[in-house]
Amino acid sequence: MPDNPTRIRHSWDSNASAWTRVVREQRIDSRRLATDEAIVRAVLEGSPHRVLDIGCGEGWLCRVLEAQGCEVVGIDASPALIEAARQAGEGRYEVLSQAELAGEAGAHLGRFDALVCNFALFDEDLAPLLRGLQQRLAPGGRLLIQTLHPWSACGDEPYEDGWRLETFSAFGDEFREPMPWYFRTFESWLALLHASGWRLLALREPRRPDTGVACSLLLVAAPAG
Repeated sequence: MPDNPTRIRHSWDSNASAWTRVVREQRIDSRRLATDEAIVRAVLEGSPHRVLDIGCGEGWLCRVLEAQGCEVVGIDASPALIEAARQAGEGRYEVLSQAELAGEAGAHLGRFDALVCNFALFDEDLAPLLRGLQQRLAPGGRLLIQTLHPWSACGDEPYEDGWRLETFSAFGDEFREPMPWYFRTFESWLALLHASGWRLLALREPRRPDTGVACSLLLVAAPAG
C-alpha cells in the first residue's frame, strides 16, 4: 500500500474535478460563512506585495488576492488542480510539491511577504517544510496557516495526534478517493511552530456566525530569530 503522503497527493489529483466544483459552487458552509473571509482578511492585514499560496488548489485565493492588488504565485502538487487554476485566470501557477518548495526546487520563486497555507497541511512530518519556508520569506514577512480547528475536527476520536481518514461522504459519490490526514491537537500545532523556528504573532479561531462554533484555527507567525 502507498504511504500516506503518496495517498494524499493521489487523492487530491483524483478528486480535482469534484473539489473544483465544490469550491466554486460554495458548497462548504464553513468556508462560505467564515474561513474564506478570515484568511483573506488576515493576509491583507499585512499589506503584502508578493504572496505565495502553498497548496493553492483551483486558485480561488490567488484570484481574490490578485483582485486586491497583490502579486500572487500559486503552487500545488496536483497537475489537475493547477490546470483548473490556469483555466480560471491569468495568474502564475506552478506544479510544485511542498517538499520541492522547501528545497532547492523552490528557489526560483524568490521571496514573498506572505506565505499562505490555507487548509493545505495534512502530512505528519511538517517540520522540514516549515523550516524550509523561511528561505522563501522576505524580511518582515509572515507565515499564515489556516487549518481545521482541533476541537471541532476531533469528533468522537481521542484528542491526540494521529492519522485520520476523510471520506468526503458529505458530497455523495462525487469524490473518487478518500484522503488520509494527520490530526494535531492545539498544543501540537503551537509546539510544531516553535520547534520549526517560528514565533507566533497571532492566533484566531474563525467561528460560524449562525452557531458560534469555531471551524478553523488561524496561526500567524514570523521567524523566531
